[in-house]
Amino acid sequence: MKTKLSLLIACIVMVQAASAQFHIGIKGGSNITKIDGKSFKDEFRYGYLLGGFAEIGLGGKLGVQPEVLYSQYQTRVDSNFKNIYQNAFNPSYNGNVKLNYLSVPIMLNYKMGLITLQAGPQFGILLDQNKTLLQNGKDAFSKGDFSMAGGAQIKILKLRLSGRYVVGLNNINQIDNRDQWKSQAVQLSVGLAL
Repeated sequence: MKTKLSLLIACIVMVQAASAQFHIGIKGGSNITKIDGKSFKDEFRYGYLLGGFAEIGLGGKLGVQPEVLYSQYQTRVDSNFKNIYQNAFNPSYNGNVKLNYLSVPIMLNYKMGLITLQAGPQFGILLDQNKTLLQNGKDAFSKGDFSMAGGAQIKILKLRLSGRYVVGLNNINQIDNRDQWKSQAVQLSVGLAL
């Protein structure tokens, strides 16, 4: 009887400790993005992000924060685009490009009081693309993007205020190798732990 009671108390304590170390939540915010390459204007454009996150404590000051986000990247093609890709350019195209990604960042968290430093990889899967970019229907962008992200998050009770810089590491140009395209973004978001 004593052993069963001790086991029950140990289980209750472990469940309480685990629930204190685990939170899920929702977040939304702004992407300030650009695509690097000779084909694109050297400017940042605005998009948005929406999704959810989980905070998993690893004990002490360390934790992991996986997220699933719907992220929109926007950019404009430069006049160099039609010079480099003459056969693929549609003269009626207005130059705007919207890339919608399902992004999965996996952040390592280091807690320093109210502020948490974050760093880790981000995997992006292109959900759709602007098909008017190319007359021949070829995919203009690869189906995935691998990036590294770093930033900070402020935790105030259940509120999470985050800022990150995300830099793409692989070439997302699927037309040819004449121009390397890489993404970068500044992400500002507000989250709520449930």
